[in-house]
Amino acid sequence: MLGPLQVQGAAGPLRVPPGRQEVILAALLLESNRVVSTSQLVDLIWEDNPPETARTQVQICVSRLRKLLAGAEGEVTLVTRPPGYVLHTGAGNVDAALFTSLVQRARALRESGAAEEAVGLLRSAVTLWQGECLTGLDSGPLANKARQLNEERLAAVELRIRIELELGRHDRLVGELQRLTHEHPLREKLHGQLIQALYWSGRQAEALEAFRTARRYLAEELGLEPSRELRDLEAAILAGELPPPNAAAPPGVPVVPAARPADPAPETRAEQRPASAEPSATPAASAETVRHDTVPHQLPADIADFVADRQRLDALEKALAGGDGRGTVPLAAITGKPGTGKSTLAVHVAHALAETGFPDGQLYCDLRGTTGAPATPVEILGRFLRALGIPGQLIPESLDERAEMYRTRLASRRVLVVLDDAAGEGQVLPLLPGSRGCAVLVTSRARLTALPGAHRVELDVLEEDRALELLSRIIGEHRVTGEAVAAEALVRTVGRLPLALRIVAARLAARPHWTLASMVHRLANERHRLDELAHGEMTMRASLSLTYEGLAPEDRSLLRLLSMAQAPTLPSWLAGALLDDRRPFPSDLLEPLVDVQMLDVAGMETGGFRYRFHEIIRVYAREQLADRHPPEERKAAFARMAGGWMHLAQQAHRKVYGGDFTVLHGDAPRWEPPAAYTDEALADPLAWLDAEQGALCGMVEHAAEEGLHDLSWDLATSLVTLFEVRGHYDLWERTHHTALAAVRKAGNLRGTAAIRASLGSLYMSRNQYDTARQALQSALDVFQALDEPMGEALCRRDMALIARTNGDDTAALELYGRSLADFDRAGDVVGRAIVLTQSAHVRMRQGEIDTAQRQLDEALDIYEGIGYTGGRARTLRRVGQLLLEQGRSDLAVLTFTEVLELCRDSGDVIGEGHLLRDLGHAFTVMGRPDRARDFFDRAVSAREQIMDFSGGALARLDLARLLTTEPGRSRELLTPAVEVFRDRRMARELVEAERLLGAC
Repeated sequence: MLGPLQVQGAAGPLRVPPGRQEVILAALLLESNRVVSTSQLVDLIWEDNPPETARTQVQICVSRLRKLLAGAEGEVTLVTRPPGYVLHTGAGNVDAALFTSLVQRARALRESGAAEEAVGLLRSAVTLWQGECLTGLDSGPLANKARQLNEERLAAVELRIRIELELGRHDRLVGELQRLTHEHPLREKLHGQLIQALYWSGRQAEALEAFRTARRYLAEELGLEPSRELRDLEAAILAGELPPPNAAAPPGVPVVPAARPADPAPETRAEQRPASAEPSATPAASAETVRHDTVPHQLPADIADFVADRQRLDALEKALAGGDGRGTVPLAAITGKPGTGKSTLAVHVAHALAETGFPDGQLYCDLRGTTGAPATPVEILGRFLRALGIPGQLIPESLDERAEMYRTRLASRRVLVVLDDAAGEGQVLPLLPGSRGCAVLVTSRARLTALPGAHRVELDVLEEDRALELLSRIIGEHRVTGEAVAAEALVRTVGRLPLALRIVAARLAARPHWTLASMVHRLANERHRLDELAHGEMTMRASLSLTYEGLAPEDRSLLRLLSMAQAPTLPSWLAGALLDDRRPFPSDLLEPLVDVQMLDVAGMETGGFRYRFHEIIRVYAREQLADRHPPEERKAAFARMAGGWMHLAQQAHRKVYGGDFTVLHGDAPRWEPPAAYTDEALADPLAWLDAEQGALCGMVEHAAEEGLHDLSWDLATSLVTLFEVRGHYDLWERTHHTALAAVRKAGNLRGTAAIRASLGSLYMSRNQYDTARQALQSALDVFQALDEPMGEALCRRDMALIARTNGDDTAALELYGRSLADFDRAGDVVGRAIVLTQSAHVRMRQGEIDTAQRQLDEALDIYEGIGYTGGRARTLRRVGQLLLEQGRSDLAVLTFTEVLELCRDSGDVIGEGHLLRDLGHAFTVMGRPDRARDFFDRAVSAREQIMDFSGGALARLDLARLLTTEPGRSRELLTPAVEVFRDRRMARELVEAERLLGAC
């Protein structure tokens, strides 16, 4: 129960039917060995409105549960005992009871002084959990009990962390506590434990920043100040009076400093709550509005210790706000040499202007201008258009068409566009909006003098007072003022370069016992190199070398290996993969590198933290990698990293499809990240694939370059899960051609056929049927020679779809039949369901209604059995069309409505447009033109909001057919539709639209 409700049988998990049986079983398990009355079970299922047959239905459910539990592991019996039922079983057979028992034993051990044993029991208790208690169960009363157990879980985690803090393990707990405070930002106890762990690890500045973060959360969410305990912690840290962990209070007493004198009487909660926290009287925007009127917020996080010239900041903000009166798109360019803070300044200014100056959103892209593979304008425009709500299927392929759509989308909005690390003007110019309500902020090492009308800011090293201010913010003002002469010498010695200064200051912050004078002395040993700090890479290498040599050997090794990763930001599990370290919190491996600013925390993600190299540090680490690691060691580490991406991509496909269905896999080894990370990151598998698409596509290419051809093709074809749904046809083509070259070079026939078959699907999506047929036939020939039934099934399925599209129903049914047999040979039930659904459309067209119905019923049974929502939605839509064909209009409407909700839940705006039209047609058939008109109107709006003008024109034509008595409105609908039909060469629709328009 500590997660989704599961029953373990001798041969594996037993499926508990969802709904009433789940609720009854959960209630009996929560009260195991105690009677649960029938009335109580009725209330749990139906709450205030039970049917007359409620008791009978409970009896039926109990009877079925008895049969199910007969196959369960352990001693489990379900017996009738007035006034209800009791489930007899041992406490060790129910995870919730076992959890409670372990926590109670741990508390007792702690009280008796056995802290180590208590920690072990608490860890064992928490590992029983597999998610939120009773996930997916639909019962309000049971949800309250689940919330209670969820709270007990967090209390157990807090208790275990408190004991480990008392044992002096603060340095091991930082990464875990940072994750927990992000997941539970309103739990003050976790914030206090994080502050203590950071302080006792020698990270005073970060401990104070953690307090400020907690204060912001509480103020923004509750309108409250932190508790007395948190405020006492802050005061103790500022006064240097927080006792070390070995002086902590005895068990049961919180580890906080002695209480200060009482504060004045606190305000009441109502007085503390800001006005903005009052309930809003404005109705929430509808889900449809949110989807179609997307407001992107893509800016990276701002930094807390930012320093800059206020006059320069004001001028930059004024230029971007359009205060120069030029009447053109406000454009600013920040340029300078590496390490001068271009990106930091851009992000800070963008955050300052975001809410008031650009309420319609902020677009951000790293253009990778200093890498060997800069982002192309076509690629960037594709990303921006998706962020602005355009589905991938509707994004044109050419640069000019994408730029036109981008400018159209921004024409009536106030959006700030931040283009980071531009290679040159040619990369920037196609990305400029046409509306002066928007603004563009560019950073680059190049001067970008050819950008017309740009406000230019060229960054150099910091002025001495700014450098001292930055040093003070990182290590504390008291240390700088206490050694003022040494501080001035220090900033001069590092050349006042922000990156170099941050690295040195981080070492001082991590070592409070070092004096600034001692650091100046250490730097003086390398003065011949540091004198050149402001002149290029060599001096930066010297500065980096000083920090690098101060790392522990294992941290230096990780830094070197991380440089093999080519993604802009790095998930924490990469560290574990590169070192083959399987600890549950791999971010702990990276924290020492963060401490000395050799690695930056790029932000939070579902499943953990993300990290980022400064580009120059990555170059330095790569140099060290070549010198310190032999080729075979580098190859093994890279294979583990690539295997980690492959494992996650394969798991994402499984979650979407319900298993390894409709996909071929190679034999390349996988490396499994921590299970907790995988479960959390892939809670929404398509969202994860979306977020990681750059890293995944890059790994396809990187693996091909490194000779891992089997992994390259496997990962490329697995990513079709994303490419097909989101319409990423350009990425589909690019990754597959890269993998195709690799498998051909290696003589990998199976991989070559898999890529060719997948390319056939791509060409088919682009309506390039002849090219698709050739690719599929060449792949089929190889699969037949290799006796690969899955490959044969995939090829014949797509070849059948081509035949069906071309109107050759006989050939289509023959190919579908052979594909069905191939999928059955391969044991692929989803493949079978897809073929049944697609061929049912042919059967409907030929009037074989009963056959079509049987096929659709079987397909639905398959999808519901494995939980593949996307397949179920597509099949249900065909069922609705079949019901409409049979004259069962009411059922058709119910079916279309269900599918419409599925589309909305998954964010499928194209599917939503189809279903709105289907509902319009259904109500037209039913003789209810008022309802039909409403749905056609919404279909027009849904299509045209996402710039799908073909779909909008079809809905306009549907609506015009209903409005023959309203010539003015019909003319308004048909005039733009005629233009679209003419432009898109939709001849049949054009003829009808012109006829109706002529009759207006």
